[in-house]
Amino acid sequence: MSEKNQVKEFFKLGEVGNYFLNIFRKPDPNKPTNFNLRMMHGINKISILVFLFALIVWTIKRLM
Repeated sequence: MSEKNQVKEFFKLGEVGNYFLNIFRKPDPNKPTNFNLRMMHGINKISILVFLFALIVWTIKRLM
């Protein structure tokens, strides 16, 4: 495998990366959904936002 292909594979997003990139997109109306699934995704969004906020606060505190 060439060096170029290894770097490309390293930065490949995959399913997890696509989830984070598309977390705030509009839901697909053709997909079936239920209350539990909507609550799970809502809690995931909240936890990601809280984590990012804490990371920003931690970074600012470390720089001062």
